[in-house]
Amino acid sequence: MRTNRFMPEFKTAGELHDLQLKGLQWTVSHAYNGSPLYRKKLSDAGVAPGDIKSLDDLRRLPFTTGDDLQEGYPFPLLSVPFDRVVRIHASSGTTGKRKVLCYTQKDIDDWAHIFARCYEMAELTLEDRVQIAVGYGVWTAGVGFQLGCEKYGAMAVPAGPGNMDMQCQFLVDFQSTVVCCTASMGLLLAEEVNRRGLRDQINVKKMIFGSERSSEAMRARIRELLGIEHMFDIPGMTELYGPGTGLDCVHHTGIHYWADYYILETVDPETLEPTPEGGIGEMVVTTLRKEGVPLIRYRTRDLTRILPGECPCGSPLPRHDRLLGRTDDMIIFRGVNIYPRMIDKILSGTEGISCEYQIVLDRRSDGRDYMTVKAERDQNVDGSQNEALSRKIAEQIKHSILVSADVEVVNYGSLPRSERKSKRVFDNRD
Repeated sequence: MRTNRFMPEFKTAGELHDLQLKGLQWTVSHAYNGSPLYRKKLSDAGVAPGDIKSLDDLRRLPFTTGDDLQEGYPFPLLSVPFDRVVRIHASSGTTGKRKVLCYTQKDIDDWAHIFARCYEMAELTLEDRVQIAVGYGVWTAGVGFQLGCEKYGAMAVPAGPGNMDMQCQFLVDFQSTVVCCTASMGLLLAEEVNRRGLRDQINVKKMIFGSERSSEAMRARIRELLGIEHMFDIPGMTELYGPGTGLDCVHHTGIHYWADYYILETVDPETLEPTPEGGIGEMVVTTLRKEGVPLIRYRTRDLTRILPGECPCGSPLPRHDRLLGRTDDMIIFRGVNIYPRMIDKILSGTEGISCEYQIVLDRRSDGRDYMTVKAERDQNVDGSQNEALSRKIAEQIKHSILVSADVEVVNYGSLPRSERKSKRVFDNRD
């Protein structure tokens, strides 16, 4: 059970409100005084640090975006002198210049603390052995998982991604009880353990998934192959410390997020107005303690919704839903806005279909766009069912999403597996 070494001290919504207001006032003042770019953005919005009197004033503050970080490369929005910077981390840079974030020692200590809180929320013990199968380097993944593990006091096994021979050997030899990885890596590892007949020789009880959304079908397949007790979702991004900004508890009713370290809003990505209670919107975050590069109303592009009510675990920490996709993941197909999760949901609900899939978009000589959905058949389903399954999925897509798609049901294991994040959408249109 949790020992509450890393959980917040506040107990009521009023106490959290007071803590957030104090943190918001500090952040605006710190950014205004420390960053010329922030000072200009705030001044252009007609806001000075002394104007923040209540949490309602949050809406007066300007939004910050990924463009602000990329345009200020290599050290954007830095709000402390360089002699206070002890580390940098960077995003992968897949959509342009890398987003480089600077950390003070306090930022590193805070990150270790909230990451240790994740392990505590997952009810790890000091006897757990945590195999960290994510990337190490300038990005935040591996070092974040290890930092939090060591802060918590469990044994860290810094395996890194890939290398199935080594991963399986570590699971057997070290008797790792927890694996931290992407969901795609989790599936790949589960299939490899099954192929090698190692299930009775390992001791994995829990998995913690980060970096990508996992479908219910994928999680069910991993649970079936490994027989594990819990699978947790851990959100996070380089801009907001890194992974470790929240976790679902053992009740799995939503992700508890660390509202004592950042304020979470959800807004309509088009109008930028707040979404109604429980409505899906773009996650916007404002940090409350971050020194190196504080965030003021940072648009994350992640889609989620804030969950009302209390969790059965009794934690006072609020919850948001699992990340449902990204605004920049949206596909426009024949005038219809489609998110991959919409296809994912249909496939996950189709009996006889496994968890791996691809969406292929082409523009043919007639000038029209065409969609092909490739879905793996479940391992225990005969190939004679392919045509019926294809027809059923196509009908569901037409009914639910209002577009026509060609559906190809393929053999289990025929689509590529990934040690990091699986690519789902292949847009071949001009």
